[in-house]
Amino acid sequence: MGENIEPVTLTKGVYWVGAIDWNLRDFHGYVTPRGTTYNAYLIVDEKIALVDTVKAEFAGEMLERISQIIDPAKIDYVIANHVEMDHSGSLPAIMKAVPDARIYGTRQCKNGLSQYYHAQGCEDWDFEVVETGTELSLGAKTLMFIETAMLHWPDSMHTYIREDKILLSNDAFGQHVATSKRFNDEVDDVIEDAAEYYANILMPFGKLILKYVETVGELGIDIDMIAPCHGLIWRRDPGQIIEAYGRWAKGENVNKVLVIYDTMWDSTYMMARSIVEGVTSAGVDVKLMAIRKNEFSKIIKEILDAPVILVGSPTLNNGMFPSVGGFLTYLKGLRPRGKKAVAFGSYGWGGGAVKAVEKELEAAGFELVEPGLQVRYRPDEDELEKCRQLGERMAAKVKEN
Repeated sequence: MGENIEPVTLTKGVYWVGAIDWNLRDFHGYVTPRGTTYNAYLIVDEKIALVDTVKAEFAGEMLERISQIIDPAKIDYVIANHVEMDHSGSLPAIMKAVPDARIYGTRQCKNGLSQYYHAQGCEDWDFEVVETGTELSLGAKTLMFIETAMLHWPDSMHTYIREDKILLSNDAFGQHVATSKRFNDEVDDVIEDAAEYYANILMPFGKLILKYVETVGELGIDIDMIAPCHGLIWRRDPGQIIEAYGRWAKGENVNKVLVIYDTMWDSTYMMARSIVEGVTSAGVDVKLMAIRKNEFSKIIKEILDAPVILVGSPTLNNGMFPSVGGFLTYLKGLRPRGKKAVAFGSYGWGGGAVKAVEKELEAAGFELVEPGLQVRYRPDEDELEKCRQLGERMAAKVKEN
């Protein structure tokens, strides 16, 4: 039995029946210190539809919530917005309870489910392939499906309840946070959680997000509520998260410099502090983030709206520090757009870190605006002054935007 097993009403006939994962701390490499939710939605009309399911180990929790509204065996349709197993993991349990229910999803979804669940008898499931604009009548309520390929998997789609103007948006517009609250107006700083989620999961797909916003406009969809598959439901002013996604997808920045570093014997730290002093003296906001003292996901969230970053590393074995290399590998996969960067660092008898950092920054799509700055052993006052001047120049870059 799960905690807080009561279902939650979104509007008449539409219910949250998902699960709360209080203990999740890692989501495919994205640290989730506040846990998450797996949101599934039950729509009760002349016909009954379940939109998305939950991670496999929470199937019982979801079924308990459904059972408080209807007998789960009465479900007519299961809408599979996404194949990933935090959404589809309990699909075999649902289909065992309702073997005659029809599953709706994209062609890529059908292919993915057949590969994941071939050992659970998925070849016997009744699957109907849908595409953007396909509609399903439940009686008084109509579901419309919108393909959202690569937001963030090829199979992804959204489901829109036309009469209630509710968008069931799957992995878009969500947050990783476990809470007994269900709606954005009940919790503070939801946009901040959504920004971290976007930066670490959806940032590579900015162009597709802008295209999606265009598609929604072309379909003439009015949205009064956005119900994602993770985190809180946007009940109050759902337009704010759509607008935020538009800004993030376009790569809009604020006047901020981000200094990211790791250090061995404090030489790189001393350089980083002096760079921060230079930025500050020029009147631009700056954040200093040590890689081993901040989760990668938190640093990435700050990169989301920073036009300029500086990355510092000591040299180890003729290359960059391992923690810096790990962070840059993570960053490279997210491919931030329209960002500028400079590398800096220290070395002893042989260099290598700065050039290695530059190579990774370029591979991640950053524009290197000047050669990296490096010092040998410990920076003296002249070298620290060069660091301060570097900070001033980066502040000027920000002001140019």
